[in-house]
Amino acid sequence: MPEKITIVQVGGNIESALKGDYHIDVRATLNEAWQQTLKSRMSINLGLLFSLILGILTSLLVSNYLGGIEAVLADPQASMLLNVVVTIAVWPFVGGVEMMGVLHAVGMKTNAKMTFTFLKRASWVVLCALFTSVLISLGFQLLVLPGIFLAVTLSLTVPLVIEKKMSPMKAIVISIQTLRFRFKELFVLYFLLFMALVSLLFPLALLLESSMAPLGIVIFLFGMSFLAPMFYNVKGILYREIFGVSLATNNTTDIPVNVNVSNSKKLDSDSDDTFSA
Repeated sequence: MPEKITIVQVGGNIESALKGDYHIDVRATLNEAWQQTLKSRMSINLGLLFSLILGILTSLLVSNYLGGIEAVLADPQASMLLNVVVTIAVWPFVGGVEMMGVLHAVGMKTNAKMTFTFLKRASWVVLCALFTSVLISLGFQLLVLPGIFLAVTLSLTVPLVIEKKMSPMKAIVISIQTLRFRFKELFVLYFLLFMALVSLLFPLALLLESSMAPLGIVIFLFGMSFLAPMFYNVKGILYREIFGVSLATNNTTDIPVNVNVSNSKKLDSDSDDTFSA
């Protein structure tokens, strides 16, 4: 007889999200994400560093095969091919980084090895990343505002593919349908993070042509070691509040504290509906 476990829904749920029945507090989200970043930025930074190095190596190999980086930049088709190959190579691991933010949002600890934990969903993550990239690019090519709208409303598709086990197209549709209700708050959050990035780039640009260039680089890298994890922690909190996360536990006291817990139910331990890292 299979062991009985408790499946606890932490945060929101899809049914309520589709009706716009959720709340986003910009200040509270940023404060919580900052606290999470101070406690757990190393795992995300290491995951991003691995993804960055992999992306650079892939770009160099592919561009050399296509005739060099200058030839690739001069040929739109070659540039598009390079972007597709880099997306295929990198996004299975970036998906793991995104899920670290989700795990932090429900009070779970992470480590750099979790960059490789969700590779079983790699094909769906890659397709999702390609589809969303194409849609956002088309939005910006048509008009700037559609591109901004799609960039915001498609920002949580990858966790839906991994945690909710949705297909890429379903995740895209669900994400647009739900995030449109709180577009203003979401835009403000992402805009504030973008302005933080600009503030880090400013001293780098100011000092780059001077003898103080190394100082500008150090300031930028140090700031990014906090800003990048905070970005993914913000996304994790948003995902928790909008869609919720299903966690398995044998004892309700094992539930992470300081999170909104609702809709717990009993399921068999061999159920595939449970999210686990």
